[in-house]
Order: sequence, then C-alpha cells, then structure tokens
Amino acid sequence: MPQPIAIVDAFTDVAFKGNPAGVCVLPRERDDEWMRNVAMEMNQAETAFVHRRDDGDWNLRWFTPTIEVDLCGHATLASAHTLWEAKHLAPHEPARFRTKSGLLTCTCGQDELIEMDFPSTPPGKGDIDIDAAELSRMLGVARDDVAAIARTKFDVFVELQSEQKVQGARPDFAALGKVAGRGVIVTAPSSGPRFDFVSRFFAPQVGVNEDPATGSSHCALGPFWSERLGKERLTGHQISRRGGVIHVIVRGDRVVIGGRAVTMLRGELSI
Repeated sequence: MPQPIAIVDAFTDVAFKGNPAGVCVLPRERDDEWMRNVAMEMNQAETAFVHRRDDGDWNLRWFTPTIEVDLCGHATLASAHTLWEAKHLAPHEPARFRTKSGLLTCTCGQDELIEMDFPSTPPGKGDIDIDAAELSRMLGVARDDVAAIARTKFDVFVELQSEQKVQGARPDFAALGKVAGRGVIVTAPSSGPRFDFVSRFFAPQVGVNEDPATGSSHCALGPFWSERLGKERLTGHQISRRGGVIHVIVRGDRVVIGGRAVTMLRGELSI
C-alpha cells in the first residue's frame, strides 16, 4: 500500500515560514535503513516517523538527511499537528510520544497553539573547552561581540552582545561542522518589545547548515533567558531567513514550548 507523507511548516501560522518537517505516520514500525532513505529523499532538516503503540502512545523518531537525532522540537510539533489534522487523535486528546529523549507530551490549546512538554537542557556554568577567538572566527563575528560561551546537553551555546550581531553572523560552515556536539546556538536579547530574545541555530555537524526554527534549542534558551530576565513565560524569535516564533514556559526541569503549524503538502510514497 502507498505510504502517506506530509510536509508541515512548524512554528508559524503563515505558509512558507517557520521550519518545514516531513511527517510519516506509519501503520507499523519500519527498519532504520528505510527511514534514513526516506529522510534523505525528503531532504528536510528532519523527517519524523510515527507509529501507534499497543498502549495508545506513539513511538516517534527523527532523522535528518544524514543521521538520526535524539531530540527535535519542530518535527514533534509537526507530528502532533498531523495526528490531530488526520484525525488519528481527537481534537483535544494529548499526543504522547515515546522518544529517545523520554516521554514528550503535546496538547492543543487556544487558537490552535500546540504546546510541547520537553526536558530542560540549560547551558552549563564554568569553564568551556572551546577557544573563544577561534569560535568567533567560525561564526563570522568579532571576539568582542561574544558575551558568553557554554555547553548544553546537545549544543554549544553562544550569547552575543545584541540582536544585530546575531543577525550579522556569517558562519564558516565547513569549520563550524568540526565543533563537537549537535550544533551551535547563537542568541541575544531582542531589540524590540514583541520578543524577549532572538536566536539562530547552526548544525552542519548533522547536515543542516542553518535550521529555520528550532524547538529543542529553546530547552536551553528558555532556562537561560528566564534566569536572566526573571520571567517564566517568554517569546523567542528565531531570525533565520524563514523565521519562527517560539513561545516558552519554564517549569523547573521541564520546558513547555509552544507554536503553530501549517500543512504545506500531502502525498504518498509509492515504495
């Protein structure tokens, strides 16, 4: 039988914005090679593969065009959106995903805002094992533009002096791809009142030079800016070319990440 598949723009309510993800709702579990090949063919930052478990929860895995990843926010949001839209779940029934990062629960609230309950992965404190001058060169910013460098569970975390410095970063992706970890988060306070902070996310290590809107990076951005600004509820703007708006609520060792989604394409795999 043909396999349905969709492309969903996540962290946006406007077509051709946010972060596109492939979503494949499977009738049964498929082998890793098949999923890797489909993800490579879809050529999105991530393609999500979902199938229902006997206990009613959903197994969820994420693949970039080159590797499997342990956590992906925008493809989780896209998966939940697809399950509700295709009526695999009732409109207000939670989507419970079993993943390599544990149980992730999504709910759909007011104005179709999807909220995802993720583990917090705040940047660590103390010495960092990366030369600041070299990392600045890789990011295409001046050394004086860098306010702080740290590591999260997955990524290198870089605070720059201003939104303009984040926007103006011009990374050397070949060099940046050699930095240990999944990717590099770059952030600064927002220069306007609508958002609390801005960010960009570079991950040539996993085949994605710049991710348009990254939910999982906000598991680190949320706790960082919550402590810095003294707020539990924040709104971030990922200032990639496509852009994305991510709502964050920090609750102890969990982070609720919220956003909207738009289905852009539905089709079938003929294999």
